[in-house]
This record gives sequence, C-alpha cells and structure tokens, in this order.
Amino acid sequence: MQEMDTATQALDGVKVADFTWAIAGPITTQMLAFHGARVVKIESIMRPDGQRTWGPFRDNIPGINRTAAFTKYNANKYGITLNLNHPKAAGVVRKLIGWADVVAENFTPGTMANWGLSYEDLIRIKPDIVMISMSARGQTGPLAQLPGIGPNLAGMSGLAGLCGWPDNGPSFIYGAYTDFLVPHFAIVTLVAALDNRRTTGKGQYIDLSQLACAIQFNTPLLLDYAMNGRDMSLKGNKCDHAAPHQIYRCRGQDRWCAIAVFDDTQWRALCNVIGAPGWLEDPRFDTLPSRKRNEDELDRLVEAWTVKFAPEEIVPLLQAAGVPAGTAIVGQEFFDDPQLKHRAHFSWLDHPEIGQQSYESPGFRLSGTPGLYYSPAPCLGQHNEYVYTELLGMPDEEFCELLNEGVFQ
Repeated sequence: MQEMDTATQALDGVKVADFTWAIAGPITTQMLAFHGARVVKIESIMRPDGQRTWGPFRDNIPGINRTAAFTKYNANKYGITLNLNHPKAAGVVRKLIGWADVVAENFTPGTMANWGLSYEDLIRIKPDIVMISMSARGQTGPLAQLPGIGPNLAGMSGLAGLCGWPDNGPSFIYGAYTDFLVPHFAIVTLVAALDNRRTTGKGQYIDLSQLACAIQFNTPLLLDYAMNGRDMSLKGNKCDHAAPHQIYRCRGQDRWCAIAVFDDTQWRALCNVIGAPGWLEDPRFDTLPSRKRNEDELDRLVEAWTVKFAPEEIVPLLQAAGVPAGTAIVGQEFFDDPQLKHRAHFSWLDHPEIGQQSYESPGFRLSGTPGLYYSPAPCLGQHNEYVYTELLGMPDEEFCELLNEGVFQ
C-alpha cells in the first residue's frame, strides 16, 4: 500500500477496525479513510466480503480481486484476513481492538457477540472505544434478528413505493438504494462520537438502523399524510407542483433530457425558447392548474420539439433562459461531463490486478482538509504481514506460527 502523509486531513490519527461488508458499511469506512483515517478491513479467506463475488468483473474474468463493486468502495484501506472462528483468533483480535479508535460492523445483531466482540466485550479491552453497528433494523425489537439488505429495505421504507407509473405497481429501485443513504447518517454520528471522545475521554456505542435512516427520506410524505390525510400515489416522472415535468426524448439513440417548470415565469421562458408564443394564450396552459389538467397533451407537444434536437443543443438554451433542464446521461458520459471534471469528481488509481479503476469523491469538499484517494482497494489479505507485524507489533515468529496454523485464513 502506498503510504501517504495524512497530517493535513480531518481524521488524521483516527484508527478504524472495519468489519463491515457489502455497501453501506464499506462506503462509511471509505469516507473515513478518504479524510485521513487509517482503516484496516477484516475479512476471511473462507468468507470474504460478498462484494468480491459480484460482477461486473474486469474483462468479464471472475476473480476475488477483479470485481468493480468491492474495488469501488474500499480504497485507502489496508486489507487483512482473519478467521474469527479459530481458537487463537481471540488474542489477535484483542491486539486489533487495542490499536483501534473505532470498530465498525453491519452484521445481523448478535454476530459480533458470538465472536466475543460485543460492545461490552470491547470496552474491557479498550474503555474509550467507539463502536458503530449498522444492522438492517437496529439491535433491538421484534424484527431485529431478521437479515436484511438494501433492496428489501427500500421496499420496507416505502422508497420503492414512490417509483412507478400510475397504471402499474411500484417499480424496483435499481441496486441497494438504502445503502447509499445510510453512510451519511453513519459518518456524521461517528464524527460526533469521536469529537465527544476527544473532549470527554469517553467512548460510545452507536446503534444505527438502516431502515430508520431510509425512512427519514420519506419525511415530507409522512408529514403530508399525518396533517392532511393525503397518501402518496404513483406518478411516474410527474410532480404535483410542476408542469411540464418529464423526461423527454431527444434526437439520437436513447437520448433524453429532463425539463421541469414550476411557475409562470419558467413557463413563459420555455415557450420563448421553443418558439411557441401561442401557448401563452392557450387556456389549457395559462396557469399551473390548467397545465396539470392538460399535462399529457402538454408533454406530447414539448416532446414534439425536443425530439428534433440533441440534448446538448437545447439544454444550454433552456438553462440560460432560467428553465430547469438537464441531460439524462449514462455510462461514459459521466466521465466526460465538464462539471464533474472541473470538480475532479473521479479519481483513478492503479489496482494490482485490474489496472486503472475509477473512484468517486464525495459531493462535498472541506476547504482546509479536502480529502484524497491515494491507494486502491486491497486484494484479499494483501496487507497481512504489514498490519500484524508493523501496526500491531506482532513478532515475526508469532506471525509465522499463526499463519501456519490457519489463523489468517
């Protein structure tokens, strides 16, 4: 692993024992590492992080170190293997906990306790440890023991019920959607716990429910129902407070642009750009309520205009006129986007097996400590010798003995 001086980073000096897997946990710890924390990711050869088995794989060649999923969410981390079921693993993990400031995990409740790694166990080793558990539904309650992953939590939280067309049922939200919401809550609570530890000398246990985090994003709808008795209905791309509000076909293969008009000023600007001043006098469209009543016809008319142009031709005109609009971009277009390039949104690091791999920076920038990527995601067990002998101070003889006995499998 390339060593980098992180002294100018916000979390320099913070040490993290990362037992997380899948997406929500690894994103959380990667953001800590991005801002200077030293993160050691713990896996097992017999049961590696499940991300290592998910495609896509570089060059479509499967391999434990060749998947984009694991590589994307584990940069800047040291990677070790440890068989926590081995009788001699207990002594090793005590060294690891004694080294760490933070322990992060997102297993089903009880998993860490079965290894002797509950919060109560950890504070016997290091009283001021900060531990975060990010299970599907939290550590307590009648459903706490049920396993859960992002796709089913998207359904349970109601988020999947927001997506779909009026003449169909809810649509599946692609990917583990809630896994990308949870880290924002986890990172903030971890930083708050570390700040409290810095000022009081006391550690803390954070019991985070991924489901509860996801439900927070439905707060406006929950309030609307509680206050007005109004339930959410499927609307496709439409919005109660705007018309037109749609993704419109443009010229070219699978090219689209988004247009949203929320008030009469934007409506007049849209009509002027399109060159349809007659729409301003049309009683079907003269107010937002009338535009909503005739929205299907309005969408047809707008798309009859957009389909004649590439998105790059009309989106700048609309934006310049004050009409909210954007190009629906996919794939390679993200890497070519001038705004993302300007903000250096993507970093590229050379992975030992798959070569150049892209990494997304967080959407925010800290002015004094901006964060950085400096090392690609680790291969399975790549840093065993360094972490055990250098970071944890294990004698070479002990390391070799435990290695031969299968403790690091």
